[in-house]
Amino acid sequence: MHATSRPTARSYPRSVSLLLGIVTGLLSPALLAQPATQDESAQGEGLSKDVQPAKPGAYLSDWYNQDLMLIGSKDISFGPRPADDVYLEYEYFGRKGPFELYGYIDLPKILNIGNSHDKGVWDHGSPLFMEHEPRISIDYLAGRSLAIGPIKEWYVAFDWIYDHGSRTANRANTLYSGLGTDIDTHSRVNLSANFYGRYQWENYGASNEYSWDGYRAQLKYIVPIDKFSNGASLTYIGFTNFDFGSDLHKDNPARTANATVATNVLLYSFTHLRFTLVGRYFHNGGNWEDGSVLNFGDGEFRARSNGWGYYAGVGYQF
Repeated sequence: MHATSRPTARSYPRSVSLLLGIVTGLLSPALLAQPATQDESAQGEGLSKDVQPAKPGAYLSDWYNQDLMLIGSKDISFGPRPADDVYLEYEYFGRKGPFELYGYIDLPKILNIGNSHDKGVWDHGSPLFMEHEPRISIDYLAGRSLAIGPIKEWYVAFDWIYDHGSRTANRANTLYSGLGTDIDTHSRVNLSANFYGRYQWENYGASNEYSWDGYRAQLKYIVPIDKFSNGASLTYIGFTNFDFGSDLHKDNPARTANATVATNVLLYSFTHLRFTLVGRYFHNGGNWEDGSVLNFGDGEFRARSNGWGYYAGVGYQF
């Protein structure tokens, strides 16, 4: 990536600043201290968040769900050159009191399998990539329902993404923070929406490092499809992230103000075994302009940041 000078941090909208001030009194410093991004080395969001509660006695916890998955990926366009990878993922999710938890930790290229643009644990790339998305119920803390129309619950929402590259130019650290909701669809569809502002720490040397830069609107939807006589269930899980308002394009015509990633997951799960097939569509993945001519020191190429990427995974829930 091209290293650029760091801009002075822009002031953040007053409404979000007030929100963060309130939240600071509710969260431990450990939850607030760290952030996330979405550039070339990023694996992206977890693939198999489940709406079903843990089965009593089947797992180590009756509310904290965990699983290990081996995932193969193809043409993943969070950067200008699509990456192929085989990586190991630890995933968790659950709800306890006001806290709704979801997150995962990846070990990229754990089997040393991937294309030349993919760098991981063994070849001076990222040994660790992770994302954590805690939400805190405002209704629960208030001790009353704050439902309005179809919105049945409100949250303070965060999304922290961290890519621990082997050096600063390969590292990314971003925090999204804002408001979240659960939406009553009067159907089997489980729907939630979050709206975040983004603070960017490291970002692979990009010009928006150490500043507030842009926003994210996120929609998540889960549809139970069927249960089978062999004990398995089939679930569709989808989520779309629309990032907008970035200043990256102002000093680099190869970058964009907006980026969209839409993920579609089929999860076939038993009590412990889980199988996933995923199609993920990218538009300006990682805020890169599709078709722009780039040169990172190894010759010119055209960015490919639009199009489909695919994943397949097998895991064990415990």
